[in-house]
Amino acid sequence: MTDAKEARAEPGLRTVVAASATGTAFEWYDFFVFGALATVIARHFFADAGETVAYILALLTFGLGFVVRPLGALVFGWFGDRTGRKTTFLVTITLMGVATVAIGLLPDYDQIGIAAPILLLVMRMLQGFALGGEYGGAVVYVAEHAPAKKRGLMTGWIQTTAALGLIGALSVILITRAVVGAEAFDEWGWRIPFLLSALLLGVSLWIRLKLNESPAYRRMEAEGGERRAPFKEAFGTWRNGRFVLIALFGIMIAQGAVWYCGYFYARFFMERVLRVDTNTIDLVMLAVTAVSAFLYVFFGWISDRIGRKPVMLFGMILALVAIFPGFQALTRAANPALAEAQASSPIVIMADPATCALQFDPIGKTAFASSCDIAKSVLSNAGISYSNVEAAPGTVAVVRIGSVEIASVEGGGLDPAALKAARAGVETRLKAALLEAGYPAKADPERINLPMVFGILMIFMVAATALYGPQAAALVELFPTRVRYTAMSLPYHVGTGWVGGMLPAASFALVAWSGNIYFGLWYTIGFTAVAAVVALIWLPETKGRDMDAIGT
Repeated sequence: MTDAKEARAEPGLRTVVAASATGTAFEWYDFFVFGALATVIARHFFADAGETVAYILALLTFGLGFVVRPLGALVFGWFGDRTGRKTTFLVTITLMGVATVAIGLLPDYDQIGIAAPILLLVMRMLQGFALGGEYGGAVVYVAEHAPAKKRGLMTGWIQTTAALGLIGALSVILITRAVVGAEAFDEWGWRIPFLLSALLLGVSLWIRLKLNESPAYRRMEAEGGERRAPFKEAFGTWRNGRFVLIALFGIMIAQGAVWYCGYFYARFFMERVLRVDTNTIDLVMLAVTAVSAFLYVFFGWISDRIGRKPVMLFGMILALVAIFPGFQALTRAANPALAEAQASSPIVIMADPATCALQFDPIGKTAFASSCDIAKSVLSNAGISYSNVEAAPGTVAVVRIGSVEIASVEGGGLDPAALKAARAGVETRLKAALLEAGYPAKADPERINLPMVFGILMIFMVAATALYGPQAAALVELFPTRVRYTAMSLPYHVGTGWVGGMLPAASFALVAWSGNIYFGLWYTIGFTAVAAVVALIWLPETKGRDMDAIGT
């Protein structure tokens, strides 16, 4: 007797792709709306920590969503390979929606005290946990429905959902702020984008409930065989385990580095270093994201014709070639006065190296009391590039701006109030000298070359989409049906969640250590170079593989 699930009419390929992509875009929306509202969230949930530390804590809470994504990949990957694709990604989308709506309903710090940030942390971890299972389920589901000759094209629609989710998050926030007003938005309107997820969840569930299990999974179930052990088969055997490593080190570490550099570090660089107005940055990034969205599908389609490997290698090589000159050109286009000042009046810190600490303080508690530290902290906070010259031991640090020299002060042994006053005095003198030398306090809107900024960012997007577009098809074609969900989800979320998620903080730490505003780009270059070598030597071409025959 045929059960109701088998009797249900088989949905068309367009329905499968649309349903999977819609749900995944909704999950990306939920994930990104938190990051876009980090400043507002900091004021409501970390009110007792001070402005700077509160913002850092909000970013760390955002980052925890990345940290737990591999755990979600393992748990939901296991269930997806044991119980089916459809059931698993119905659970992931429900979990994500509930956690997101809950954030919009949480009382803030003034109402329930320390319980507020704790509950926020739990909800954020649930978001990351759910996203860890969602992507793999959607990609595998679409790939197992798609014909071999269109697998790159069809899974390319899933790849574009990250961009669509980001567009949706930014658009809803901008519209809500415009409708309720900036003051009301900061007070209570910020909850609306989170609460809107209830409606989006209902629509996504309604669409996905119309789907059946994937054909490849049903065939495997019908054939029966020994009991599946996804963890053991995916990671405990060299046949599959080696492809997990190749997927991680030959694809995913580059994808995490290139995609997050183009989308997030570029934004951080323009805001923190180039001092471009935040509204201008949001509008430019929204335009770039919207225009580049179709490129995921385009490069997936191209990979159906010439192969996954050459397209992804093109993305990696373009990133390696374009990152450094691109960010240098971005400085000239977005803040030409800064580029001119760096050329005419370079900054040098002459200090005893033994007194200089790394200018990176993720929790806001380091005093930075030496004369070297005070000088470097002022310049680092201003996003100003400088070089270091070794001075005699025990001497007070001196900052040279062109031909002008400004002595720092030694703050060791001072009480907190005196140290604050000493640092403020150094900051006042340095900022005055910087302005005199032509260093702008912020980017001049009249001098920003917006078409050039857009063009530079689009080059980064071409690299990111060329790598990301064919990636889903390449990953699913590496593994057999029995372990496909588990095996491809883990390297994906380690690469994007850990390598990509850590990129802003790690890159900024490198900038603070070196004093060079471009030095943080070595993080992206290093991971991408390693992946390019691994892919070139060990990554097989998988275009057109029979999904049912893999691993047999």
